[in-house]
Amino acid sequence: MKIMMDIQLTLPAMLQHTEKYFPKKEIISRTQKEIRTFTYGEFVSRTRSLASILDRLGVARGDKVGTIAWNHHRHLEAYLAIPSIGAVLHTINLRLSKEHLIHIINHAEDKVLLIDVDLLPLIEQIKDDINTVEAFIVMTDDDTLPESALDPIYSYEELLAGGDETFPFRDDILENDPAGLCYTSATTGKPKGVIYSHRGLYLHSMALSLADTAGLSEQDIAMPVVPMFHVNAWGIPFAATWLGASQVLPGPMPTPQILAELIEDNKVTITAGVPTIWLGLLKELEQGNYNLNSLRAVLCGGSAAPEGMIRAFEETHGIPFIHAYGMTETTPVVTVAKLKSYQANLSYEEKLKLRATQGRVVPGVEVKIVNDNGEVKADGQDMGELLIRGPWIADSYYKDDRSESSFVDGWLHTGDVVTIDEEGYVKIVDRTKDLIKSGGEWISSVDLENALMAHPDVFEAAVVAIPDPKWQERPVACVVLNDGVQLSKEEMLEYLEPQFAKWWLPDEVLFMDEIPKTSVGKFLKRALREQVEEQLAL
Repeated sequence: MKIMMDIQLTLPAMLQHTEKYFPKKEIISRTQKEIRTFTYGEFVSRTRSLASILDRLGVARGDKVGTIAWNHHRHLEAYLAIPSIGAVLHTINLRLSKEHLIHIINHAEDKVLLIDVDLLPLIEQIKDDINTVEAFIVMTDDDTLPESALDPIYSYEELLAGGDETFPFRDDILENDPAGLCYTSATTGKPKGVIYSHRGLYLHSMALSLADTAGLSEQDIAMPVVPMFHVNAWGIPFAATWLGASQVLPGPMPTPQILAELIEDNKVTITAGVPTIWLGLLKELEQGNYNLNSLRAVLCGGSAAPEGMIRAFEETHGIPFIHAYGMTETTPVVTVAKLKSYQANLSYEEKLKLRATQGRVVPGVEVKIVNDNGEVKADGQDMGELLIRGPWIADSYYKDDRSESSFVDGWLHTGDVVTIDEEGYVKIVDRTKDLIKSGGEWISSVDLENALMAHPDVFEAAVVAIPDPKWQERPVACVVLNDGVQLSKEEMLEYLEPQFAKWWLPDEVLFMDEIPKTSVGKFLKRALREQVEEQLAL
């Protein structure tokens, strides 16, 4: 009997596929000073050069290499070069606090840091507190290094010029070896590290290419707006590179205007980001004159997308909108809100209700929803905590004893309270810590938020609980209005009244200039509660 060779599912194998079959496809990269275009052939040569340089600097198998960078070609080169020599890519969230940056760099034990030149001050201010870093590499558009207290410090482009464009990637990497490391955005406590294996990233890339998920393919021009420091830009850079899809990388601090221009100029077909990004783009589309007809999909995740936003993209601008769900711990894609074929005859309103859910579980992942009575009924009403397991779902936190409560019997306990209907559509009702319990009954802050944000004069809204001596907790709505608009508390409550039971209606409506957000654009409920309690003098 002939024995088949065991083929390992690794990132070097993915990159070599790209090198062989898609050397002429292009990457468009917006950097600090310009927009540059590379072929995948040029990109792979630069990636091999970077791998050779890291090898010369002593980066060994299992070592962590941190990146502090925006979405551009150099970051993409690091994405593939680091794991392809058996090291671990640690994408560092540049919006974390000073204390959290120190914690995750030390906790990861990063050996080398790759830093965008405009982000150098973030590391310079903590240089005396990070104790494992042996080299700093500055990513800039030329060979000129700025004055810096970091030592030793190198120019990325100068190093690459002396690198080996034919450097061989390791051929002994195993698919279950660690490839990536990302830390959570720390809404409570210190950030927690999540390890991604080569196998997990490989299979997750396959999942993104399925027609019933993102349907990513060679024909696409993909623009990940979600930061490359946040859950690997939802895996899009890995999948797009492997599949030979052209990529548009929007670079440092992209504004809604920059995003609209990049989509129009490069005929982007698919893009991905959090709701706050798309709210900003909607406002830009209302003010400017853009042709974004090339878009076949706007992917939205990170937090629930309100129906009003989906409707605005599709009905006003003719741009298809796809809702998805995932977490740092899930690589991240778990569910995607695609309709089944026999649901094509539903009315638009019925379709919208389904597509505003978190969607159906993607192939390869399992979920169950449990409460104190066991698994919930699939009726769209019974609520419970979402549990997940699968080949790209984490089974522990990196060097962290908090794993015990989050990972039980092979299942990730997400902390998200959801329902599931008979068709398998999962809908987030709330986070366990954000669910409002009033008079013994539960109130969903997410449902109230989505209803508020459907109001045409509301830019964004969040709902939090405040203590109540009679009812235990009561909801308070925090609302940011569109520019030049004025509304009263009574008008907002009158708008909500037909949609909810009377006891669900917020006790207060507070109008704000801005709602505090996490480093990745989610509402920061903890800080918001503090503001509300201070404003109401509780």
